Amino acid sequence: MLRTIKFILNHPFAKNHRFKAFAGFIKWQLSSRISSKPVVYKFTKNSKLWVWKGLTGATGNIYCGLHEFEDMAFLLHMLRPHDMFMDVGANIGSYTILASAEIGAKTIAVEPVPQTFHHLKENIQLNQISKLVTALNIGLGSKKDILKFTRSYDTGNHVATDNDTDVIDVNVETLDGVLTSIVPLLIKIDVEGFETEVLKGGMNTLSSPGLKAIIIELNGAGVSYGFNDDNIHDQLIALGFKVMDYDPLTRVLKSSERKREHNTLYIRDVEFLKERLKSANPVYVKGRPL
Repeated sequence: MLRTIKFILNHPFAKNHRFKAFAGFIKWQLSSRISSKPVVYKFTKNSKLWVWKGLTGATGNIYCGLHEFEDMAFLLHMLRPHDMFMDVGANIGSYTILASAEIGAKTIAVEPVPQTFHHLKENIQLNQISKLVTALNIGLGSKKDILKFTRSYDTGNHVATDNDTDVIDVNVETLDGVLTSIVPLLIKIDVEGFETEVLKGGMNTLSSPGLKAIIIELNGAGVSYGFNDDNIHDQLIALGFKVMDYDPLTRVLKSSERKREHNTLYIRDVEFLKERLKSANPVYVKGRPL
């Protein structure tokens, strides 16, 4: 509860609309206690999401419009209709829905956990974007394999370690193997510490100049698998990426440092992206232009 209150107080898009944000929070808390049935939530002007009691992460969209404000807004301002976006660790599809339902971009969405994948498919069907989204119920790694994944942690599901018990077998492909001759403009990677292996299987894609940006979570979780996030950072810098912050309210990119929690935005071809971001049509979130 306190964490959610702090989230609302610090959210940039709720800064001048905190009463509405807290009203939405209270309304959701009350309604979800009365009924645990899924409900349809209006996400942006042209998109919506199924949400339900116990769902983490995506409910932040209810309170403040965009849960991961800077990263989601970057996607909305960067992409254009028919651009290619790849959502690795799609979960229920918040980023996928923004890209394809709101913008009209094509998306390849990868989600390894079957129950979560089912919810992803429901959100794709709800938004009638099946022709734009290729949804894959697989994991990604450094090679084709079968790996065990957890399935009981909602947004925290991950490749299982020796301490995990409630696990399932999941088919694993490589990033390059899935994309073959396709190069997305933007990739979002949220795989709870397995980023090193995902990137290892995608070196052809990462080296392509057509890939302009990566949103990736580097929060130290890789230590569970013996990985060091500093190595990922060094690898991306060597490939020509720069760490940047994006201010959606001013549409300004500025140099930054790697985040130790949450997502880090890696940019290649800064001038191209500056023009893209500046010229994007406004997106309406909570009835307000962004």
